Amino acid sequence: MIGKLLGVDYGDRRTGLAISDASGFLASGIGYISESGMKHTAIRVAQEAEARGAEGIVIGLPRNMDGTEGFRADAVKAFGALLAEETSLPIFYFDERLSTVQAHTLLTLSGTHGKKRKERVDTLSAEIILQDYLDRERNRR
Repeated sequence: MIGKLLGVDYGDRRTGLAISDASGFLASGIGYISESGMKHTAIRVAQEAEARGAEGIVIGLPRNMDGTEGFRADAVKAFGALLAEETSLPIFYFDERLSTVQAHTLLTLSGTHGKKRKERVDTLSAEIILQDYLDRERNRR
């Protein structure tokens, strides 16, 4: 798929967001949403996708290290179902194993700690998820 994609790292407290360029080469973090409730978050994500001209949405799907899906994956799929009710854009799930660990590592290396770290980790996780998705799709072509 070519065109802008919105990357989503769904969380109970904060949902990180990233957007790709139109060529599908580079993902950039654009912030996070702090809505209460899955439905309100789905509405806000759909609004953000529309406002940014996204042509699809990539949601990070948490998997266990053995590849199985646990209770967090069920929550993310429930979120994805609500999001599908709010937008006609295609929704893709992408394995997000270790994206949060990567985000924490990068923030540590950059010297980001405390409150700034909490504010950036979800956005950076969404960026990592989306960039990994873009890289995989580019390698498939």
